[in-house]
Amino acid sequence: MADKEATVYIIDLGSSMGDCHHGRIESDLDWGMRYVWDKITTTVAASRKTWTVGVVGVRTDESKNPLHDQEGDGYENISILQELGPMNLTTLRSLQDLVKVSNTESGDSISAIVLAIEMIEKFTKKLKFKRKIILVTDGEGSVDPDDFDDISAKIKSCGIELVILGIDFDDAEFGFKEEDKSSQKRTNERLLKSLVDKCDGLYGTMAEAIAELDIPRLKPVRPYKTYDGELTLGNPAEHKDAMSISVERYFKTHKATIPPASRVVIKAEPGPSQADDGDQMEGVESTTAFAAVKNARAYKVNDPEAPGGKRDVEFESLAKGYEYGRTAVHISESEYNITKIETTKSFTILGFIHQEKYDPFFNMGETCQTVAQKFNDSAALKLSSFIHSLQELESYAVARIITKDGKEPALILLAPHIEPDFECLYDVPLPFAEDVRSYQFPPLDKVITITGKTIEEGHRLLPSKDLLEAMDDYVDAMDLSSFEKDEDGNRTEYAAVEDVFCPPLHRINQVVRHRAIYPDQPLPPVAPILLKYSNPPEDLLAKAKSRLEDLISEADVKKVPPKAKGRREKGHKPEPISGLDVDALLSQPENKRRKIDSENAIPGFKQMVELAKEESEIEDAAKQMGTIIRSLVTDSLGDSGYDRAIEDLGVFRDTMVRWEMPALYNSFLRDFKKRLLSGELGGDRRQLWWQMKGAKAAVGLIDQDVSEPSNVTPEEAIEFFKK
Repeated sequence: MADKEATVYIIDLGSSMGDCHHGRIESDLDWGMRYVWDKITTTVAASRKTWTVGVVGVRTDESKNPLHDQEGDGYENISILQELGPMNLTTLRSLQDLVKVSNTESGDSISAIVLAIEMIEKFTKKLKFKRKIILVTDGEGSVDPDDFDDISAKIKSCGIELVILGIDFDDAEFGFKEEDKSSQKRTNERLLKSLVDKCDGLYGTMAEAIAELDIPRLKPVRPYKTYDGELTLGNPAEHKDAMSISVERYFKTHKATIPPASRVVIKAEPGPSQADDGDQMEGVESTTAFAAVKNARAYKVNDPEAPGGKRDVEFESLAKGYEYGRTAVHISESEYNITKIETTKSFTILGFIHQEKYDPFFNMGETCQTVAQKFNDSAALKLSSFIHSLQELESYAVARIITKDGKEPALILLAPHIEPDFECLYDVPLPFAEDVRSYQFPPLDKVITITGKTIEEGHRLLPSKDLLEAMDDYVDAMDLSSFEKDEDGNRTEYAAVEDVFCPPLHRINQVVRHRAIYPDQPLPPVAPILLKYSNPPEDLLAKAKSRLEDLISEADVKKVPPKAKGRREKGHKPEPISGLDVDALLSQPENKRRKIDSENAIPGFKQMVELAKEESEIEDAAKQMGTIIRSLVTDSLGDSGYDRAIEDLGVFRDTMVRWEMPALYNSFLRDFKKRLLSGELGGDRRQLWWQMKGAKAAVGLIDQDVSEPSNVTPEEAIEFFKK
């Protein structure tokens, strides 16, 4: 069952709250309401009916509260702005219109606290609630201390937490003290502090509360049980000595989801004949500014006899099919149930592995923890013995788990965890054979030549001893494990997990809360704490700067000239780092390429284009490349030459984009499509056309968005593959 909360906010609306102090450009009321609005919008965003909010105004122009009607004296200038109950965006907007500075100085904050106690007691009765009263005041109003003992006793008996936040109240711990404070405010601060002490509540200055608003608040999460049953080793039904422990399994880590956005449309003014059909988005509150957007999906099949060549079909008439090559294989619902693996809920240990023999990269997915069943001492003793055995043997257990009947089985690794007052088994999913990606890469610590000779030092691709030492020094200088300092000045870990928050998640929450309160104001800047770990600490960079310079010097790092974009003018090509004029060597008559070799088409094509002095030479290179691509398709046995043809097409296209001559490629591709689909290139080659459609971003027409000189629009480029 979800936690129940009842919170009453008491807001001082006296005329003194309209003043600005200490260089602030907003009134004391607006400044203090930043805290209140943040808390209320957090409650609204949670959308829990059991989280209730009430708002009371003190020092208001009117007196709207039941205690004033019953007792009269002592409860003047106190108004209930929001009755205690669930809060939504509509009531929030209505509340905003009521929170305004009044024209009076009369009104007792202590009487407002008594009214809040009455509201909470009446609403919550004797039910289990988290009860809280939050008073926001500047301390300039009246405070009657006569009944502090009775009020504090009542607050304690009702289990209410009293929080008093004062505008510019003195707080030695936070380091704030207001100069030139009025005697009345100084006296009220002392009285309110004494009341909080009697109630064991919280007392502070508003500056500290607002400073903490930028710190993301983690949403409390109730334990979610993923498995409840027996953990077995062997088969207890067949063997009496098999192990069976009653356990419960919960999430330890679970990815927090970023709140999604619902699609809405600005609601138009309804005409006199239009009626509200009551359509609403599921789970979304209806507002006057937006209307729900509903999706409608239609299924069509080709039918020459139907209007437009297509006919609508009902969803119920559709059947499931699995892709098999370029076709689909149909499996009926009855056959689908037969092919599905039937599984039974179980949690079985398959074996054990020594910790040193387990590779950490096998960890997949989220972590769970397994504990003994609640109130089962026998299971706790068995599980504790098993955990200690794994710990002493420095081993892990490999288990097969099926969380529910019919669920897919999963392999997990169980690791022991022991604390003074807590023991459990942490588990992570293990991959199946299909999940592992085995790639072969050349080693980094040696070079193997073509002849098979192994070189371990003295090669240009291997780091020298001095370079390794320089890199070690730089890594040590950038160590974050002990960079941070705690409150006592001791070295501690930098960027601990509990201090690193998800920027997209909390930024969206921050923006949504702000826009809910201030729909017409610009969005606030990103909270600094969300960007704190975006870059290394400046102090650490300054400390490691000398090590980095040594590393750059030892590695002989040189700046690479930027890659030129567009057609390069002759005589303005970047000079190679080596100083060798390669173009001059290749452009000599005896070295100049006049024909592209079909076996080495891509390098030959690029070189011929690079060394071209006239556009006619580029046109000749494009013509030769087109001939090679067509011959690859024509001479292809089946689809053996399709991949090379698509690769050549991609290089052809990229080169023409770079040299800003898209017309050469576009004219070739149109002709190539015509010949391909007509069967001129060795018969039916439609499979190649399907492959080209799959890679249309790399081999499609060059449109004006890609190359400005092109005469092909983006719409024409898209339509090219549809016909």
